[in-house]
Amino acid sequence: MNHPIVESCDAITLIAGGPCTRADLALARRRAPVIVAVDGGADRALALGAEPVAVIGDFDSLSEAARQRLGPARLHRIAEQETTDFDKALRSVAAPFVLALGVAGGRIDHELAVLNALVQHQAAGRAVPCLLIGVQDVIFAAPPELTLRLRVGDRLSLFPMGRVTGDSVGLRWPITGLNFAPDGRIGTSNTVTQAEVQLRFDAPNMLVMLPRARLDAALRALVPGFRLPRRSEAGVR
Repeated sequence: MNHPIVESCDAITLIAGGPCTRADLALARRRAPVIVAVDGGADRALALGAEPVAVIGDFDSLSEAARQRLGPARLHRIAEQETTDFDKALRSVAAPFVLALGVAGGRIDHELAVLNALVQHQAAGRAVPCLLIGVQDVIFAAPPELTLRLRVGDRLSLFPMGRVTGDSVGLRWPITGLNFAPDGRIGTSNTVTQAEVQLRFDAPNMLVMLPRARLDAALRALVPGFRLPRRSEAGVR
């Protein structure tokens, strides 16, 4: 990756152009206060009262009103068409982690492209964990080994974006010895049976899906030293 467009000591909330509410933004911003928009996601951010520090994309969906309001210094156009705007933005930021909004609940082709970018990001060994926040779910690409502190009875879904095998401890239906593939066996709607779930995978092709209420549990597993800021620290208005 070239020098990042946005480099931050604080985590980044990445806003795309799909459905996103003020509650979504407040949830993400408390944990990731720096706002970066994906192309037309800038219009979404501005409508919610948040001004992005940067807008990244090919600008085929960014409104003229948003361009004028934000000014050229915050607009970073990447014209190539080999990758999606989400991928362009994700590879152009450096931060402890990224929370992505506006990427679920809209067009299915956009959602699939985002999920594809997540596993490619993981496979490339990029150091910035990215978690997607949807209406009901938190989704992220699994690292080779993962330990999650969850609640018994929680839903935990695994969806392969390529061929992958692994091991598990703490799931109702163990995955040890199973061969997963997007056109074969998948692992959705499993159930947590103990407070600590351990997962291991032999390839960077697996997506993990948890209930949205387990966002902080996922962050603690993926980001060493993560703690939820007190509201006075978070700068949320």
